[in-house]
Amino acid sequence: MGKYTRDDIWKFVEEDNVNFIRLQFTDVLGTIKNVEIPVSQLDKALDNKMMFDGSSIEGFVRIEESDMYLFPDLDTWMVFPWTTGKGKVARLICDISKADGTPFEGDPRNNLKRVLKEMEEMGFTHFNLGPEPEFFLFKLDHNLQPTLELNDNGGYFDLAPTDLGENCRRDIVLELEEMGFEIEASHHEVAPGQHEIDFKYADALAACDNIQTFKLVVKTIARKHGLHATFMPKPLFGVAGSGMHCNISLFKGDENAFFDEEGQMKLSETAYKFMAGVLEHVRSFTAVTNPTVNSYKRLVPGYEAPSYVAWSAQNRSPLVRIPASRGLSTRIEVRSVDPSANPYLALAVILKAGLDGIKRDLDVPAPVNRNLYEMTPEELEEAGIGTLPTDLDHALNSLQADETIIAALGSHIYNNYMAAKRMEWEQYRMTVHPWEREQYMKMY
Repeated sequence: MGKYTRDDIWKFVEEDNVNFIRLQFTDVLGTIKNVEIPVSQLDKALDNKMMFDGSSIEGFVRIEESDMYLFPDLDTWMVFPWTTGKGKVARLICDISKADGTPFEGDPRNNLKRVLKEMEEMGFTHFNLGPEPEFFLFKLDHNLQPTLELNDNGGYFDLAPTDLGENCRRDIVLELEEMGFEIEASHHEVAPGQHEIDFKYADALAACDNIQTFKLVVKTIARKHGLHATFMPKPLFGVAGSGMHCNISLFKGDENAFFDEEGQMKLSETAYKFMAGVLEHVRSFTAVTNPTVNSYKRLVPGYEAPSYVAWSAQNRSPLVRIPASRGLSTRIEVRSVDPSANPYLALAVILKAGLDGIKRDLDVPAPVNRNLYEMTPEELEEAGIGTLPTDLDHALNSLQADETIIAALGSHIYNNYMAAKRMEWEQYRMTVHPWEREQYMKMY
C-alpha cells in the first residue's frame, strides 16, 4: 500500500489551491515527458483513464499500437513551489500501461520495477541509491540561448565572490527542500561553473524519481537567474566533466546486506559478490550509464573520472570505491555513471549486474590502492586491470554481447535503445568537426 490515497490527493489539491497537474513519465532516452491536465480532469487521471499517443514518444511503440495509458503513482505527488496564483501546478509521476491495463515493457520505470522484483525474489527488500549529480551553469545570451560563457571561475568548495553560482545554487536547494528533498550538501565542484548538490538516499525507484525532479528544478531555477544548467557530461575541453556517482546498498529488512562486522573490511560476502558482478558487466552497461557520444570525453585519465575497471577502499581513481562509513551506511560507490543517463535504466543494469555476481558466486579481484593514473600500461596489464570502452560504439558492441545486461533492459527497451544509439553514433561518425578542419585544412 502506498502512503497517499485518492482522498489525500484531493485534500492536497484544495489545501494548496492547485489548478493544473502534470502527469509525468520518462522516455527510453531519459527525457522527461508530461501531459498537463486541469484539475477538473483529476478524477479521470486517478481512475487510470488518461490516454496518450505512445507512437510519438522515443522508443515506445509503432503507430498501429499507439494507445497508452498513464497510471499515476500517488506517492509522487508534489507541488511546484515556483508556480503561484491561479496557475499553481502539481505533478504525479506515472507508469505506462498498455490498452489492456498491463504494464508497458517499454516504460523505463516499469522496467526498473521488474528488476527490483527479481531482487526481492532473491530475499532482499530494498536497493538504495544516494546519487551525486553534477552540472554546469552557463550564461544565457540576449535571446535566452545558452552560451559557453561561465558565470564564475570557482574551484572545488570555493565561496563567493569566486563562486558566483552560489546564489543560484542556494535557491535551487531552497526550492528542493520546499518540495520535500533532504539536502545533505551543496558545493562548487572542481571545474569553473561546475556544481554539485547531494540529497539523501532513497529506495531505487524513489531515488530515480528524485533525480528526474532534481534535473527539472535545477534547469528551472537556473533560468530564473539568467543561466543555463546542463547535465551534459563534458561541455568544456580541458576541465573535469560532470558525473553522477551512485552510492548503492542492498537491504534485508532493517539490515544492510553489505555490512558484516566480522568480514574483511567489515564488508559482507554479498557486498563482494555484488561488486564482482558490477566489475564483470561494467563494460557492457557503460552503454547505458554513459549513453552519449559526449560521455566518453569525460571517461579519460586526468580529470578524476574513472577509466579503468578496478575497485578500492582507499583512493578515488578506481571505478568502484568503498566509502569509509559502515553499519547501516555501508555502500558501494559506482563512479563511472554520468548525469545524462536515464536513471531508471542505469539502476536497472547496475542492480542486474550485482545480482548476477551474487547468483554466480563471482570472486572480486584484488583491490587496487595505488593511483591508477600513475601506473604504466605494463603494470596495469600485470594487475589485470582493463579499461572502460573509449567511445559509444565500443560500449554498444559490449552491450550487444552481454545477455545479462540485455535481460536487464528487456527486449523492447534494448532494441529501441540500440537503434537510437547506433543512429547517434553514425551521425557523429559522419560529421566533420571543427577540430578536423583546424588540423587538416592547411596541412593537406
